[in-house]
Amino acid sequence: MEQKKLDLNSIIGFALIFGIMMWIMYQNQPTQAEINAEKAKKEQAAKAKEQSQKTVAATTIATADSTKVSVAMQATLGSFAYSASLPSAKNEFTTIENELVTLKIANKGGYIVDATLKKYKSIDKDGKLVQLIKDNNAGLNIALQTKEGKTVNTKDVFFEPTLTKVDGNQVLSMKLKAGENQFLEYKYVLKANDYMLDFDVRSHGLASVLNTSNAANLEWNLKTFRNEKSVAYENRYTEVIYEHDGGKDNYLNQSKEEEEIEDVTYVAFKQHFFTSILLTDTPFKTAKLATDNLVKDVKVDTVYTKDFKATLPLAFKNGEIDYKMNWFYGPSDYKILNSYDKNLDEIIPLGWGIFGWINKFIFVPLFGFLSKYISYGIAIILFTILIKLAMAPITYKSFLSQAKMKVLRPELNELNEKFKDPVKRQQETMKLYNKAGVNPMAGCIPALIQLPFMYASFQFFPSALQLRQEGFLWAKDLSSYDSVLKLPFNIPLYGDHVSLFPILAAIAIFFYMKYTTGDQQMAAPQQEGMPDMSKIMKMMIYISPVMMLIFFNNYGSGLSLYNLFSNIMTLGIMFYIKNYVVNEEKIHAQIQENKLKEPKKPSKFQQKLQEAMEQAEAQKKAKGNK
Repeated sequence: MEQKKLDLNSIIGFALIFGIMMWIMYQNQPTQAEINAEKAKKEQAAKAKEQSQKTVAATTIATADSTKVSVAMQATLGSFAYSASLPSAKNEFTTIENELVTLKIANKGGYIVDATLKKYKSIDKDGKLVQLIKDNNAGLNIALQTKEGKTVNTKDVFFEPTLTKVDGNQVLSMKLKAGENQFLEYKYVLKANDYMLDFDVRSHGLASVLNTSNAANLEWNLKTFRNEKSVAYENRYTEVIYEHDGGKDNYLNQSKEEEEIEDVTYVAFKQHFFTSILLTDTPFKTAKLATDNLVKDVKVDTVYTKDFKATLPLAFKNGEIDYKMNWFYGPSDYKILNSYDKNLDEIIPLGWGIFGWINKFIFVPLFGFLSKYISYGIAIILFTILIKLAMAPITYKSFLSQAKMKVLRPELNELNEKFKDPVKRQQETMKLYNKAGVNPMAGCIPALIQLPFMYASFQFFPSALQLRQEGFLWAKDLSSYDSVLKLPFNIPLYGDHVSLFPILAAIAIFFYMKYTTGDQQMAAPQQEGMPDMSKIMKMMIYISPVMMLIFFNNYGSGLSLYNLFSNIMTLGIMFYIKNYVVNEEKIHAQIQENKLKEPKKPSKFQQKLQEAMEQAEAQKKAKGNK
């Protein structure tokens, strides 16, 4: 009984102990949050271990690849493989800027990969600034030949940049190194408030590295962006211009793909209102320039206009390269370019000879003065009025001569009927002119004097940068056409829009010619063997306005505005002279009085004309006798 009772007590004791232990275990078990935390800790430790293993592996691979790259660089670049081992061997950029321009220069190639003009906006609706260089549209490369027989293109290798400030100027040194003290350097110096920057290219310690028997070719290319409203109009004024032979300027014919020019001192890749120029103090011996028109279809090709390329030889001196050059990235502005005194004003197409003189010494200063104080549209109108008033005496001389011829017309008709022999009739006509004191060419000379001013205006207004993006009345941009109606189709020569200023100018020229042609017809008698000028003049009354409509529809509205007020002013001056200045009765009386005086000796022109008439008549008779 004692044994049984002990066993039962033992069992109960063990049960109590087990229950207590279970209760203690239950109370001390971890929460779900603690379980999750422990799990995350283990996973993190596993990942750290895995990453450590990958890092070790990557380091091992990188070390192996580095050896391979070094070997590859050495095989390709020779001594210049040193540059690939420097910290600067990365696709990074250095920016230099002033109040006018921002330039970004890349480590790779050491050249400008972004040129932004801060004071000019593009045609984009978002109003972005004009960028002459962006999106890899430009390149600069020097092909270096090493003594190991390798060709190193600087555009493909890395330069080491160092940016400093010297006397307020930003100085950026870009060095392509073949060793610690062996390098090719591009040195950019940007001054405050200037579009022109210094650009020196020199080598140091490379005489033992490079093959200097031949010049190193500097290759510069630029694919010009479209910056204006009309791609066709802009493309017309986009061209390569260069200076050579100690100051002669010329341009590359747009139909030529490539041309070689000797002793070149600057090359300009000119767009309509902006230009990129490379200048050198040491002339390039033989430069190869090329242009390619990228606008095949104006509706499709709307991003770029032309592709320009220049290959410029850099000669070695004592085994080294040393050229002091300049870059210009800025507006095609006559005053700005002329201020550098480097013949850069010739880049602006103001015309040759007398046309260029009129623009440079009259139009540019006068319009520049007026536009300082009033809006550009009003400045054009006032400019036109002043030019026409200055030409009024010449207009008066021309109309006075026509009036004299008109008064003599009845007597001239009598001579035509009286004398059938052309020589005799011409002799008597000249006598009448001489007695009356009338010069038949007096009406032509004033008109010829006005022609240079008219042609000069055709050169001046398309080149006037001031008009760019300046509006007047309905014209939003006086440097481009003033479209008031978009056509759903394209008319050959005319375009796919309607410009209003050319229409108004055409109407003005119609009334002007209609008003003056009648007097010209009455003044000029028909000469035998000569074309009927009266019929030609009648045709011109209608042809001139049509030509104005067709050719000016795509021209800048500033030029059309000038022609509109030019014709209105001329018409007004002619009306005033005819009705209030010239008195035909007084002219007739003066002519009759002149007839009573001693006849003047015929002018040299009259003598030459008389001799020519006699010779022509003699030849005619000689042929008739045969």
